[in-house]
Amino acid sequence: MTLLLQNLPSVPSSALPLHYTRSHSVLCGVSSSNTDKPRIKPKITRIKVKEPDDYHSTLKALNSKGRTPRKALGQHYMVNNEVNEQLVDAANVGDGDVVLEIGPGTGSLTNVLVESGATILAIEKDPYMAALVAERFASTHRVKVIQEDFTRCHLRSHLSSFMGSNSSDSKPYAKVVANIPFNISSDVVKQLLPMGDVFSEVVLLLQEEAALRMVDASLRTSEYRPINIFINFYSDPEYKFKVPRENFFPQPKVDAAVVVFRLKQEVDYPQVSSTKTFFSMVNSAFNGKRKMLRKSLQHITSSLEIEEALVNIGLPATSRPEELTPQDFVKLHNLIEYS
Repeated sequence: MTLLLQNLPSVPSSALPLHYTRSHSVLCGVSSSNTDKPRIKPKITRIKVKEPDDYHSTLKALNSKGRTPRKALGQHYMVNNEVNEQLVDAANVGDGDVVLEIGPGTGSLTNVLVESGATILAIEKDPYMAALVAERFASTHRVKVIQEDFTRCHLRSHLSSFMGSNSSDSKPYAKVVANIPFNISSDVVKQLLPMGDVFSEVVLLLQEEAALRMVDASLRTSEYRPINIFINFYSDPEYKFKVPRENFFPQPKVDAAVVVFRLKQEVDYPQVSSTKTFFSMVNSAFNGKRKMLRKSLQHITSSLEIEEALVNIGLPATSRPEELTPQDFVKLHNLIEYS
């Protein structure tokens, strides 16, 4: 490989971590097995691990495969390891956790997950990056890489096989921790949030505008959309922190943010007779956003019945979709008779 590193761009000062909140050492404890003796403090052995990923190591990894970030794949690589650590901390990742990572890239976040004691299933669309991550962590025996498009993969099948093979030391639910391409954020959220039977938490690094819209869209605004109803149906979302664009290579045009989605179990979902008809109603309501619901939903039942249902739940008969809370939509759905 010719020297692609000879003319590296200068390192952005803001991409250099100011401090690290996690120690870059792994602690291994050895304790006495004789329970009759008084407990003694375990002997601690420090094992040095690799230095954290930064701007230069990311460029070096890309050049090792003759690659440059591909806009079509939405590739923006994290060059501030402190952000990776904060992502992992936001999910409370620890020993025995099984973690799904989407788009591991050069493996900078994967490295922090490994240091935290997790076992990782990484799904990567780019075959070159998939090969790079598989090679990088082959010796750990704790990272499995699948080269597929996440939005089209058979996720439950992959997880069932992976979690089954790690059942001896894993916890009941897996977690998702990922720096995903911004252009597939909605697809990823829609695929993951209904999987509360598998995942306890989904921690994603998203475009900041999308993060704010997903977590805190207000009623009676243009930002309030069906995705807000969907997210609150399946999870409790929380905006964690902003990540300035200078922490990525190449720099995107917008800042990013980390969101934690704490997934609900099925018994905790809002009680609707059918999730299929519920979300169909919500989508229909917002297709005619400026229309009154008695007009946009009249293909489901009569305008009169819609008006009566709205009044029954304490809303004006002339209500529009942006005026209804997620719980209002649940109540409306349960009062409407579908033909």
